[in-house]
Amino acid sequence: MGSVKVTLPDGTSKDFPQGTTAREVAQSIGPGLAKVALAAKVDGNLVDLNAPIESDSAVQVITPSSPEGLVIYRHSSAHLLAAAVLELFPDAHPGIGPPTDTGFFYDFYREKAFTEADLARIEAKMKELAEADIPFERIYFPKEEGLKLFDQMGEFLKCELIQEKAEPVFSAYRTGKFLDFCRGPHIPSTGRIKAFKLLSVAAAHWKGDENSQPMQRIYGTSFFSKKDLDDYLNQLEEAKKRDHRRLGKELDLFSIQDEAGPGLIFWHPKGGIIRKEIEDWLRAELLAHGYDMVFTPHAMRLHLWEISGHANFYRDNMFGPMDVENDRYQLKPMNCPGHILIYKDRRRSYRELPIRMAELGTVYRYERSGVMHGLLRVRGFTQDDAHIFCMMEQLESEVQDCVEFAQLVLKTFGFDRFEVELSARDPEHAEHYAGTVEEWSQAENALMNTLKRMNIPYKYMPGEAVFYGPKIDVKLVDAIGRPWQLTTVQFDFNLPRRFGLEYTAADGKPHTPVMVHRALLGSVERFFGVLIEHYAGAFPVWLSPVQAVVLPISERHTDYARKVAEELRAAGIRVELDDRNEKLNARIRDAQLQRVPFMLVTGDREAQAGGVAVRRRDTGDAGFRPLGEFKSYLRELIDTRTNKW
Repeated sequence: MGSVKVTLPDGTSKDFPQGTTAREVAQSIGPGLAKVALAAKVDGNLVDLNAPIESDSAVQVITPSSPEGLVIYRHSSAHLLAAAVLELFPDAHPGIGPPTDTGFFYDFYREKAFTEADLARIEAKMKELAEADIPFERIYFPKEEGLKLFDQMGEFLKCELIQEKAEPVFSAYRTGKFLDFCRGPHIPSTGRIKAFKLLSVAAAHWKGDENSQPMQRIYGTSFFSKKDLDDYLNQLEEAKKRDHRRLGKELDLFSIQDEAGPGLIFWHPKGGIIRKEIEDWLRAELLAHGYDMVFTPHAMRLHLWEISGHANFYRDNMFGPMDVENDRYQLKPMNCPGHILIYKDRRRSYRELPIRMAELGTVYRYERSGVMHGLLRVRGFTQDDAHIFCMMEQLESEVQDCVEFAQLVLKTFGFDRFEVELSARDPEHAEHYAGTVEEWSQAENALMNTLKRMNIPYKYMPGEAVFYGPKIDVKLVDAIGRPWQLTTVQFDFNLPRRFGLEYTAADGKPHTPVMVHRALLGSVERFFGVLIEHYAGAFPVWLSPVQAVVLPISERHTDYARKVAEELRAAGIRVELDDRNEKLNARIRDAQLQRVPFMLVTGDREAQAGGVAVRRRDTGDAGFRPLGEFKSYLRELIDTRTNKW
């Protein structure tokens, strides 16, 4: 038997006998590393610790602190879930069970529905199997032999997956009595899974196809420590309190009407005024940043989307075309072809570039019913879209301006933390992307250089780019620590070429511009949903649909209360008068429930002194204030868009 050279992440190399496992490499480094090792990466490929190393390789041991560690741990947690389900419910047929960003799930076909009581039993069985420290055993099968085995087991869903996805020799993992077709890798044994929780069960469909087999999806989560699990469960409880769907109804902000169809948002008056504030601020800033406001139709000829490539690359996310007068029209899923046509309407000179077009344009995208979620995932939404047409030498400057604009948006609306990702193409699947390797490299370098120059840390995400170019995604972090994808800055050398865009350069010859797609809010609907949850419905004064409510103590104080309301209203303050025949405390409670920032109580003393008794929604009684003084104070909070006061 020969030897192999193993190169470690620090650059050091060591010779091992051929066939040495990753576990043995970890043990050679130290018993502490071997104890916490979960899996390994050999020449960039994730493998089990028992995988043999047959040739000279770069080896990295995966531990809980590795970026891949939690993903592998949760994948193994999903297998533990399936093993527990099959022990308790032999009539269940497992489908797929992947890890997710927040945990894991497993889909099962079973005629009888799982109940909450069943989840408790399953979780208890998972703990029992974890304590038994059962190994995750990898087994290889020739395809036909494996198919025959799974068929004998009655696992028709697994047979379908093996037919579609399995190599001539494929891997499966055994966890106790559970055998799963799976590429892995997995952690060494169930005993390593210490902190987990089953969360819910929901309806699903096989492979996400609404016309296919109905499934039941059991959701769970797992962490390396009980503290991390408890922190996450506490966050979930807080998230329930902040759920924008519940608050949207309680605060009368928006609705989704069954008669109109799913995924279509109706903005109620209170939600509408918040939307107006958001859009008014954004339009003013767009003009200040050198953008031109444009408007484009909601439907255009399908031919445009064939030219752009969306009809090919994006077909599954588009509504079906409409036949109109022997022509075919398409509800727009994007605004970019419309902006391109405006650019193309006349000849352009290099002296005009960059040209920045912005539109709050409503677009329509087909989302499956199972993935729609309140304001966060809809079928019709207004995108704060912009497209910048520029020369290549202007690109980095324009991208920097976009990122700085995004930072201004976050700060203005009260977000002080964000994460940045740079999405690049998958070099192994060039067929999924438009453009040459050289162009992609040039574009990716331009985005990376911009972020480095701005000293903004970012996560590199290969394979996450859109088909027409790389992009920068900015994720804000909300009040309870959840990241939300909103802002995106996307480079595009594809569409200008497809549509034949040109500008006359300094040399007098036609050249093709490059293009930047930019959205700051992402969509007004999604941004509004995030705002609701970030503030738990208690918006800052400048965004609150009702900024103050005037509460006369009794009927005889109503005339003065009405004068107070009229004076505040004349100052541009959104104010309501609540003179219902209810006790004062009940009206105060109602205002609190509606998250009104200020409650202004008026009685004899206030009428005589020309002021109001101020109550804040957060701290309660704030004492007497002369009306003029309070009006100026409130007006300043609004004008300065103060988010904390």
